[in-house]
Amino acid sequence: MNYNNIIIAIDLIDNKCVRLTQGNFFKKKIYSNDPLEVSLILKDNGISRLHLVDLDGARTGKIVHWNILNKIAKNTDLIIDFGGGINKNDDIKAVFDNGASIATVGSIAINNPLLLKEWIKTYEDKILLGIDIINNKIAIQGWKKIYNIHIFDFIDKIYSYNIKNIFCTDIQKDGSLSGPSFYLYKKIIKKYPKLNLIASGGVSNIKDVKNLIKMGCHGVIVGKAFYERKILLKDIKKLFNK
Repeated sequence: MNYNNIIIAIDLIDNKCVRLTQGNFFKKKIYSNDPLEVSLILKDNGISRLHLVDLDGARTGKIVHWNILNKIAKNTDLIIDFGGGINKNDDIKAVFDNGASIATVGSIAINNPLLLKEWIKTYEDKILLGIDIINNKIAIQGWKKIYNIHIFDFIDKIYSYNIKNIFCTDIQKDGSLSGPSFYLYKKIIKKYPKLNLIASGGVSNIKDVKNLIKMGCHGVIVGKAFYERKILLKDIKKLFNK
């Protein structure tokens, strides 16, 4: 385990750090008006990886928060994966030009799978595919659209594109602090052992983090548990100081 396994999420709406509950934009809680300040706190406490999500971009299909990505990249050395509204070649190029190390994509896998295949071939490890599900069905565009595609049928398809890195969010768990979808992640790891799977959604305490890494998850995205102080940065430090 290393610090890159623990990924803190900053979700952006109207230039603010927010968290949603189960993907509901009407269940929004603002945690900070200054995403850079939060990023600097993470950096100063040894966190090395940031999951930066443009929720406005995901909802509208057009990236909104270029300025925040650029500002955080210029003022920290965090490894940033950035997603939300990346739909064309100009978008992904601009994401990297503005300082992201990794482009997080999702809807493109449904809307333009051939372009996703091209990006994976071109950018390889710099592509992180987000798979959002509800009742084992695929959700896209800020979780507004649900497709009648089973998660394993979906992974079968994108697996053939030689995707290396994915994260999977069970929407019903997201923002709930009710514990992750351990059973689902076990099945994914068993069925696709060559995938680097990052767990996302429902993480409620440091024990969840330990158990997810122990069971074979490549990383864990921590969101609400950090903002609600269920997981403290000192708890994360302890994982690496034993």
